[in-house]
Amino acid sequence: MKINKLYRLFTLFGLMLFCICNVAMAQTDGVEVTATVVDEQGSPIEGVDVFSPNGNKTSTDIEGQFKIKLRDDESVVLEKKGYVSAIVAMSDLIGNITMKKSPFLASGDDELNMGVATKYRRNIVGAVSSINTKDRLTYDNTQRVRDYINGLQLGVRGSDNIRGIGGVGDAVFVIDGVIGRDPNILNMEEVEQITVLKDANSVALYGSQGRNGVIVINTKRGKANKKEVNVNIISGIRAPISLPNYLGSAAYMNLFNEARNNDGLDDFFSPSLIQEFRTSTNRYKYPDVDLYSKEYVQRLVNFTNVITEFSGGNDKNQYYVNVGWNREDAWVDINEDINAGTNRFNVRGNLDFKINDWITSSLDGIAVISTTKSSRADLLSAGTTLRPNAYSPFLPVDLIDTSDPTIAGQLLAANTFDGFLLGSTQQFGSDAPIALAIAGGFRNRVFRSTQFNNTINFDLDRITKGLSAKTYLSFDFFDSYDLTIANQFKTYEPIWEGDRITGLADFGIDLKDQTQSPTTNGFLSRFGLYGLINYDTTFAKDYSLNTTLLGFYNSQRRNDVIQTDVDAHVGLQMAFDYKKKLFFDFTGTYVNSIKLPKGNRGAFSPTSGIAYIISEEPFLKNSKFINFLKLKASGGILKSDRGITALNSGGTVNDDASAYYLYDVNYSFGGNFNWADGNTNRRIDISHGENLDLTFEERIDLNLGFETYLMNSLWIEANYFKTELDKQITFLQDQFPSFYNTFRPYNNFNKNLYTGFEIGMNFNKTYEDLSITLGANVLYSQTERSIRSEVFAEDYLRTQGREISTIFGLVDQGFYGEADFDTNGNLNTGLPVPQFGIVQPGDIKYQDLNGDNIIDNDDRRAIGQSSSPWTYALNLNLNYKRFNLFVLGVGQSGADGNKLSGGFNEYYSVDGNDKYSEVVLGRWTPQTASTATFPRLSSQTNQNNFRQSTFWLFDTSYFSINRAQLTYEFEDAYCKDLGIKGLSLNLSGTNLFEIGKNRDVRQLRIGTTPLARTFTLGIRASF
Repeated sequence: MKINKLYRLFTLFGLMLFCICNVAMAQTDGVEVTATVVDEQGSPIEGVDVFSPNGNKTSTDIEGQFKIKLRDDESVVLEKKGYVSAIVAMSDLIGNITMKKSPFLASGDDELNMGVATKYRRNIVGAVSSINTKDRLTYDNTQRVRDYINGLQLGVRGSDNIRGIGGVGDAVFVIDGVIGRDPNILNMEEVEQITVLKDANSVALYGSQGRNGVIVINTKRGKANKKEVNVNIISGIRAPISLPNYLGSAAYMNLFNEARNNDGLDDFFSPSLIQEFRTSTNRYKYPDVDLYSKEYVQRLVNFTNVITEFSGGNDKNQYYVNVGWNREDAWVDINEDINAGTNRFNVRGNLDFKINDWITSSLDGIAVISTTKSSRADLLSAGTTLRPNAYSPFLPVDLIDTSDPTIAGQLLAANTFDGFLLGSTQQFGSDAPIALAIAGGFRNRVFRSTQFNNTINFDLDRITKGLSAKTYLSFDFFDSYDLTIANQFKTYEPIWEGDRITGLADFGIDLKDQTQSPTTNGFLSRFGLYGLINYDTTFAKDYSLNTTLLGFYNSQRRNDVIQTDVDAHVGLQMAFDYKKKLFFDFTGTYVNSIKLPKGNRGAFSPTSGIAYIISEEPFLKNSKFINFLKLKASGGILKSDRGITALNSGGTVNDDASAYYLYDVNYSFGGNFNWADGNTNRRIDISHGENLDLTFEERIDLNLGFETYLMNSLWIEANYFKTELDKQITFLQDQFPSFYNTFRPYNNFNKNLYTGFEIGMNFNKTYEDLSITLGANVLYSQTERSIRSEVFAEDYLRTQGREISTIFGLVDQGFYGEADFDTNGNLNTGLPVPQFGIVQPGDIKYQDLNGDNIIDNDDRRAIGQSSSPWTYALNLNLNYKRFNLFVLGVGQSGADGNKLSGGFNEYYSVDGNDKYSEVVLGRWTPQTASTATFPRLSSQTNQNNFRQSTFWLFDTSYFSINRAQLTYEFEDAYCKDLGIKGLSLNLSGTNLFEIGKNRDVRQLRIGTTPLARTFTLGIRASF
């Protein structure tokens, strides 16, 4: 089987890498070497960590001395926080070794790998935030990369939206230098650093794709002379926080009768039948089925995650290998033969090696395979529509009267399941969802991902000092497919006499599928390369210049898409600094797009930034209060084609249409039409007209900010930003007559404005055995539709000048009462007349905004917004001796949700033959007119009540304890006795607690995987 072959390949690949690296790192006795480490003033440095190639580690004593065993050709690595790390050959370990002190924010821990460029945090002039995972993973053991972004990264809303620009998921991910990779295939153990680039100057080198910000993820790499083996085992349970609550059979039948009565119809269910459903002990004859009950949806699911890392190397070759396995049970697992759930395997190998004195290279290989096995029925979805009294999914064999030979023969030939036949009705036939889940076979969904990177670095000092070059090549392939066993099976509808089944109507046939049928879910292949030349020099002692010239190309193909997505650009970045306190950046990028007409396919994007470390000036340099203060400003214009997508006539995005050739007239075959002579011709349709002036969208950006470190304990960073997205494409609504709509071209016209601020703080203090770290960040992002082409009958319907996510709808005025109607059931004279169908007492009454005495779509106005302007987070880390407590809380405010959107729609908009949820218990009746929270019930389609309006909006503000973890780290002496370097135990939980007015609605998931609370026990060991 392909899956087993791939798994064996993964395992072999990991073992090969591990063996090769261990052979290269084989230990030898060597000779003992003694040396002394001093600072630039000649004073000994205590506590310098010294690493040898065989994995041994020692530290300098109070005299700065250390002893270590080395072979003749080996080197040692020297490290100490606040000093520049050094690699020293054995032949140079004579006398004193001098380590240079690194400036503040310019040590190894402060180096930010921003994908195509690397800078120290001190030298950054733009809005950039970053997290290093070193040490954090011990006390925050979550394994999802997105969880590490949400709440911990300043300026990020959720896990993939930066400053509210664009929409959810609009920030582009760059993983190990490759644009567009999916972070969901990573586990956090692989990740070394996550960096967020927010302003235009920071993202400029990414060309068009950087328009909405960039999230850069760099995976771990081996370190010279640091041999490590780490094992992380996590096991836990998930429990649903909230599940849909649907009414039982008797309640449903009673209320459905009420709905029919409201429509002037007779009862559908007799009172005696309802009473049987309410009181009978025969649950097979009078079923009460709830697919969200414990019988079908598990209240606890188990999962296990095992990850092993191997890393090390010397000054010539380094390696990092990550091998992981994850297993998670399914929420619905009613067929023991299927063993539903997900298994995921991954292996990563990152190799760095030295080719000669001036060329180094790296090879990265990644493979992931994930299989999810499930029944062919989606019971979570079916549970939203299957009425509780529809049928019994199981028919006990012992209730079947076999005195009739025909029935006895049916039973003899039937497949039974634990003593039951599979039940159904004429309506469902052999498509009964529970029967399909049990007897219909299974679906095995397979996801595979392979990735390859190669980097070659050239040190060109032999040409001129400070000159270097780099090439980067990558190839990714993702695909997903289903392997399905589609069994056919019989279902039965019983005929009851008393409590015995005296007849069976059957549907379908029993036939086992003999082969697995594959069907594709799609594939994606990506090829990327870039090359850069870098020149770094210092002149006149105090002046430095770093120049980078970049050429970038990326192409991507998807299944069923003819056109290959291509992104290409060249960029030039010049970074100048004076005395490492005044910094100036200029970046110019020339982007190319094949989405635009010839002559408009290239554009220049200039950006620049300046930063001034004012704390280096004499009047602040020795301040005990202000240890560091940097002021910064950046701005620029980015040209991008990322927002150029096909639109529907109303201006919404058309995901099914190509984003290419929008500048050209688009013809397609339409329907047929007949001539009087009987001949037929086919119509030629036009979707839009020609516009050869179509050009790039523009991001016009300004960022002002500061960074400061106070009293050696408090870090504060703040930024004000103003961003315009101009020249967005649209159909002009107000410049063409309506009959010309078909011929309208695309135009660069719309503009959005994003303004706001972000503030991040981090406080760290140690009191003897207690260490406290408290972090907080706040993002305020206000958006506006600055320019729109639109035509509305009423000014209050215009979207220009409003928040981008503004929700338009009717304003509810409560419910119509009986006093609003005359004796004939007509609305009283003078009341506005709704145009959404005939209304009755208990229907929602809407405000007549324009005073025309008619309620229609012209009475809609802005009633809320779906995007939160305020997002914030708090994180606390307490360390006392060997114990550590980490807590993360996140929140948002200022936005509204809509109960009629997405999956909520089937839960709240109940009419016709819909299943009834608990929300209908608050329905309007003459007796509950003053307390009702839901409109009257109707067995017909109600066009009036379930329209977007203030009635269905709810405040989505909340604050939640997103996760917490308690960790115990065993003492070094105990670990040494066990023969290991480190050992820790942790207990963690996620989605622990939430404060919010409407948390019951926010936490509800309809027809899909429930929101879960998770508890895990983990062990982490290093060797």
